[in-house]
Amino acid sequence: MKILVLGSGAREHAIILALRSEEAEHEILAAPGNAGIAQDATVVELDPDSPDAVTEFAIEHAVDLVVIGPEAPLVAGVADAVREQGIPVFGPGKAAAQLEGSKAFAKRIMDAAGVPTGRAVRARTAGEAAAALDEFGAPHVVKADGLAAGKGVIVTQDRAAALAHAEAYLPLGPVLVEEFLSGPEVSLFFLSDGDHVLPLSPAQDYKRLRDGDTGPNTGGMGAYSPLPWLDGHFGSEREFVELVTREVAEPVVRQLDAEGTPFIGLLYAGLIITEQGIKVIEFNARFGDPETQVVLPRLVDPLSELLMAAASGTLEDLPQPAFAEATAVTVVLASEGYPESPITGRALTGLDAAASVDGVHLAHAATARSDEGLTATGGRVLNVVALGTTFAQARDRAYQALSRIELEGGQYRTDIAERVVEH
Repeated sequence: MKILVLGSGAREHAIILALRSEEAEHEILAAPGNAGIAQDATVVELDPDSPDAVTEFAIEHAVDLVVIGPEAPLVAGVADAVREQGIPVFGPGKAAAQLEGSKAFAKRIMDAAGVPTGRAVRARTAGEAAAALDEFGAPHVVKADGLAAGKGVIVTQDRAAALAHAEAYLPLGPVLVEEFLSGPEVSLFFLSDGDHVLPLSPAQDYKRLRDGDTGPNTGGMGAYSPLPWLDGHFGSEREFVELVTREVAEPVVRQLDAEGTPFIGLLYAGLIITEQGIKVIEFNARFGDPETQVVLPRLVDPLSELLMAAASGTLEDLPQPAFAEATAVTVVLASEGYPESPITGRALTGLDAAASVDGVHLAHAATARSDEGLTATGGRVLNVVALGTTFAQARDRAYQALSRIELEGGQYRTDIAERVVEH
């Protein structure tokens, strides 16, 4: 197939690497890509957020499948424009993408579908936000209603900090003040063709910048998969996945379909296991980052077949995707100053040495190549991904590889998957 992948991050690189690993040889195009993606796909000049530009390119170059990685093109309506031309596209239309684009929309859909989630108040003013903070009490949870690149959420004991966060985002639109939910978190992906869903393997990510889940919220500093500790809560990971499929994914997809906005693409369920049961923290309308980097390397079935089936409405013809028993750990290397004000343009070296560690590969997030070599161009620079037969082995490999990479001021967490190794 000729496949166009939109996006420039480690998530998109992970998707491309999974497509590259298949027995079938695909022609993979990427826009805008990055230095790592350019090694595994043909990078093309194209504005990924422009519905017209993407559609015209796909038609002109006879693209068989368009895969939309990040959220911005989805909310911009790129999938709608491509789909209207009869080209299979993996990604929901603009209306369905509001499941991620608007936290308030997601809450309404969950309520209509009977999906368990936390209480929330949509605040339009600082006064409304303050009243909601007092109603729910500490810890305080405040979320920007719209897209915020994974950094629009604050969870804090400090009421003043929570209110300041609300006031910072209110000029952009309403904010959601939510009750705090306590328990282990799980990310679970579902492929959807608008009618049917197929689950992938669960993962857990680390949102806080520093060890011990301290520091500011980020787009994600690491992840691991599978989650063996689910056995203690639900009997097995399989039973957990079946429960979430039945009580979360299927009702949401049915509700969106009933409203005339079928969800075609990747439904990301951010879940928390509370004493009252599983509850949804949030939905995303695309593959999660960095969870994708540990889920896809374990996928046994060809990713291209799954994406095409979702895009063309034939998921019911496929069995549930199979995953290898291997363990996967990824650690994110970030620039100095991330997430507030990352320092970019610094040299990045030692990547070949890192990739030579057994079981390790790199997924680039924000890199560029110049005459001087490789440089970091953003906050999260790259993912070191390691596979192993045990979590201890995968974790050791990831950190051994990281020790060989040099980036002035570079930062990463040293406790990714530490708890699951101890478990």
